[in-house]
Amino acid sequence: MIGIVSALRTLGGGLHQYGFTVFFLPVTNELGLSRAATSLAFSLARAQGSFASPLVGYLVDRYGPKPMMITAALLAGVGYILFSWVHDYTSFLVVYLGVISISFTAGFVHAPTIVANSWFIRLRARAMTVVSAAVPVGGAIITPALAVLIRTMGWRHAALISGSLFLLVGVPLTLMVRKSPESMGMAPDGEPLESADTRATSVDKPTTLSDRHVTATQALRSPIFWTLIVSMTARSAAFTTVTTHFIPIMVWKGLSQTEASVLLAGFAIVNLPFHFFLGWIGDFVNKPKLTAICMFLGVISVLPMQWTSSLWALWFFTGLYSVLDASIPVFWAAVGDFFGRKSFGTIRGNMNLFYTWGSILGPFIAGAVYDRTQSYQMVFAGITIALLISTAMTALLIKPWANLGTTAQTPIH
Repeated sequence: MIGIVSALRTLGGGLHQYGFTVFFLPVTNELGLSRAATSLAFSLARAQGSFASPLVGYLVDRYGPKPMMITAALLAGVGYILFSWVHDYTSFLVVYLGVISISFTAGFVHAPTIVANSWFIRLRARAMTVVSAAVPVGGAIITPALAVLIRTMGWRHAALISGSLFLLVGVPLTLMVRKSPESMGMAPDGEPLESADTRATSVDKPTTLSDRHVTATQALRSPIFWTLIVSMTARSAAFTTVTTHFIPIMVWKGLSQTEASVLLAGFAIVNLPFHFFLGWIGDFVNKPKLTAICMFLGVISVLPMQWTSSLWALWFFTGLYSVLDASIPVFWAAVGDFFGRKSFGTIRGNMNLFYTWGSILGPFIAGAVYDRTQSYQMVFAGITIALLISTAMTALLIKPWANLGTTAQTPIH
């Protein structure tokens, strides 16, 4: 299951999540748009996914991830094919929001993470890491090829090919997804059903985190839920601003679009070892503590970008900033530890309704600031503040997570 949803995430990550920044400047220039206008489409797509996420989470909990993933792959395929025909801003918004993005987050982001949380408890961080790492794999392998296609054939032909790949590769992958290990006669972590109740007897700390049964209502009443949301909102604002504007930022720093594409591929490549390193140790250490350290490393990576355009600073930023993305599976594994498997989809959907506003407003504000000042200087100051907030809020969760071993079967208050 992890392999199947990771393959799907590789496709979606390379063609859409990392691929959007490759389309950014060609679409902006050909359609005569401002950067704020192009960023607005991305932000509206996030808002769309945010409003739908509680319902999506509930439906995945009730019916399983497969229907949502099939729908997302179909719409992404058809949407990118239609995208190759847009000629004005209105049609761009209609296709991007009404077809491509309407269920992409649900099928390519939420559903695969729910699969990892459903199939693993003891090895939850590593399972989520593999699923999450699939996105930078797509960014390292597929996105550079997409950039070459755009440069040699134009962005319209590249969009047509992207849509075809979603239909020919993505849809068949979704047909193999199953809801839970119990639906196939297994317990989480690949164990036989009869040994499921013996996991908590181990002296190893990670294995004492037995499956919790926190309902969505109980989660909403928990201070931990809201602390997680504030942390994730600040982190999302910082990270999605950079990923959306990555190539424009590097062009502002003096690179060509081709050179900026190389750095984008480097961002994805460096992301991978960070992903697997953090995912491996995430099952052995305090997850919020590890995540807080990663948020602070993000602060350090941003600082040189505010006073120099040297190539070393660009690579330093590109390499170290990737820890923000690499630490996300550890963050979601901690959410799974806090709230369990039964209502994870609904709880994640409820969280997304709030924290996505960071990724909605961040890229749009960054585009508007650039249009007004012709500089990303103020944007990086805002990113630094957001990451400091995320670091502080995540640190507040260190002690509650440490207490889970003695409160694993009781609701969080």
